[in-house]
Amino acid sequence: MSYTIGLVGKPSVGKSTFFNAATMNDVPEGAYPFTTIDPSVGEAYVRVDCAAPEFDTTCTPSVGYCDDGTRFVPVRLLDVAGLVPGAHEGKGLGNQFLTDLNEADALVHVVDFSGMTDAEGERTEGHDPREDIDFLEDELDQWYLEILGKGLDKYADAYDKENTDVEVVLAEQMSAFRTNKDEIKKLILRCDLSLEPGEWDDDDRFELAREIRKETKPILIAANKMDTPEAQENWEEVTTDDDYDHLTFVPTSAHAEKALKNAAEGGVVDYTPGDAEFDIVGDISDEQEQGLEAIADFTSEYDGTGVQGAIERALFDVLGVMPVFPGSANGKADEEGEFRDCFLLPRGSTTSDFAYHIHSDIGDGLLHGIDCRTERQVGGDHVLDERDVIELITTA
Repeated sequence: MSYTIGLVGKPSVGKSTFFNAATMNDVPEGAYPFTTIDPSVGEAYVRVDCAAPEFDTTCTPSVGYCDDGTRFVPVRLLDVAGLVPGAHEGKGLGNQFLTDLNEADALVHVVDFSGMTDAEGERTEGHDPREDIDFLEDELDQWYLEILGKGLDKYADAYDKENTDVEVVLAEQMSAFRTNKDEIKKLILRCDLSLEPGEWDDDDRFELAREIRKETKPILIAANKMDTPEAQENWEEVTTDDDYDHLTFVPTSAHAEKALKNAAEGGVVDYTPGDAEFDIVGDISDEQEQGLEAIADFTSEYDGTGVQGAIERALFDVLGVMPVFPGSANGKADEEGEFRDCFLLPRGSTTSDFAYHIHSDIGDGLLHGIDCRTERQVGGDHVLDERDVIELITTA
């Protein structure tokens, strides 16, 4: 699993329920602050149209599984300890939260859109979900600003500034965020700043910290508890607010997803995660039937429970990741089976990037690739497309 999605949010918004629904793990759930103390790690999946049927064969996945032509490719899901305002100052579980957060490539911020939990995770009514969205972004921006400031202090103390580029110093200081000097320089210029930090004011520093945060910790909002009237009213107001145009929103009901998966495990329903429809196949009570009918109304209205969709959009839309299959142009399978692997790579990846992603020896020995659909040879600098099937010809 090459990507990690971090689940974040204040206490008691349904974050642990979302995690359990996505992974079918059993971490504590409860309507009180800090149900999650230590981060929980689980395996979730994203759906990819399997390439095997196009080659008149059946896949044999080495990880994940395939269901009727849909490949479920694993990703790592991290349920991070509860967040409260002031985390960057060490309040709540702040320091632990920020440390654990560093493992995530993208964040799914679970927000209680019903407005039934206040800033501290206590029961209330009429809370504006925008306050939760704002406080998470502000906490992260302040965290980045503090680390950026340390880098700028190092640059100011540099013995020979003429031979020391600011982007090099900042990239080294912020290396935990998996950035580099080229990206830092691009973001400095995007903010219309000079490459001399002595000319920056406090607002400039904050703007740069925010841009680095948005680039290295992109956020998707899982608008949870959307099966309530209050959340549905808030959805329209929040998602049409121009201040949040930079965010992706997905309506979700973690409770509905967990209920459907439990029912599927119990043989009560036939349900594929992410589908908008399910069939009742077992004997149920009148009360259970009413509950499932309510869930069916929600999934029909919102094209699913949103849990699967939130993870997939965080990966494919927000992070810009695409699936690529290793294959064989002559149609021969290896001894362990066909289409065993499906790798997730950044969009814009080349044949060479693909080779190195699999193994450094394969990358070092790469001669060329073969597009298995067209049987044409492609070079190492060939840019791959989503769901390409590529055979790598290598000396390794």
